[in-house]
Amino acid sequence: MNTEKIICPVDRTLNLINKKWSIQIIRDMFFGKKHFKEFKEDKPKLSNKVLSNCLKELEENGLIEKHVLDTTPITTEYHLTEYGKSMNKIIYELAMFTLHDSNDNSYSDEIRNDLKKTFKEKLEIND
Repeated sequence: MNTEKIICPVDRTLNLINKKWSIQIIRDMFFGKKHFKEFKEDKPKLSNKVLSNCLKELEENGLIEKHVLDTTPITTEYHLTEYGKSMNKIIYELAMFTLHDSNDNSYSDEIRNDLKKTFKEKLEIND
């Protein structure tokens, strides 16, 4: 009899991305951000320390790769790994969750359609 404790796959996934800003950072990478300062541009409450720790954890979990470029000054870029890119459908569905809510008046129909199109394109979602 197998006595190994089975951990729910949802719990395992959430453990990979459990930092407060992880999902937003992964989303930003799909949208082309790759430098430390770019992740902070639209997140004024995100401190350097928290961002640094989050990037380190995402790297340790195999979702992103850190590339140090031989430039003056030294430039660091972050890229999604294939494993990280496999989160595209999760990020897409998170976005669609509110965009499909007909009671949510946060977006006009035009903006709602533009957002759907943009997320589909950037996250490489194929029907």
